[in-house]
Amino acid sequence: MPYGITFFRRLPGRTLSETLDHRAAAWDGWEGDVDADRKPMNLTPDRRAHWDEIVRRVGAEIGPVSVEEYPYNLTLERNGPIGRIQLDYDGESADIECAYHYSGEAARQMVAEAYRLADIVEDITGLEGFDCETERPTAEGNVEAAAARLGAVSHWARTAIPRMPAKDRPGTAP
Repeated sequence: MPYGITFFRRLPGRTLSETLDHRAAAWDGWEGDVDADRKPMNLTPDRRAHWDEIVRRVGAEIGPVSVEEYPYNLTLERNGPIGRIQLDYDGESADIECAYHYSGEAARQMVAEAYRLADIVEDITGLEGFDCETERPTAEGNVEAAAARLGAVSHWARTAIPRMPAKDRPGTAP
């Protein structure tokens, strides 16, 4: 499970909290196959232009990226000096993810870059970003709280989850 920021369109006449509750209710009790119910992405020309502008701006303002197109979403990967951030976008929503590998200054730098990416997505698409870990909108820009959360979960994962012995790790010789 990666550190996540999600983006969505606020429902007309609803608060941020009401929109999030509505989204969560759609998943409650659902036990189906995610891909079985998904329809391939069908971007409008405007939303395709939004994607192209995201890719251009992230490359210019943050650093080099690679992109892929899949049936259900477009993916941007940023492999920066600190680590990897991924953005998935389907025109209606988006998600930013990074791994729980960072603590201290590295966590702050990773979150700062993720929040900068979030600013670009919000600016171009009109989607609203929500940091799933801090449970706050990304527009509030609380990088320090997000970095503390990323660092805390990373520390917990390193100390609480047993490590697989080297001999059992994929790609290692017996």
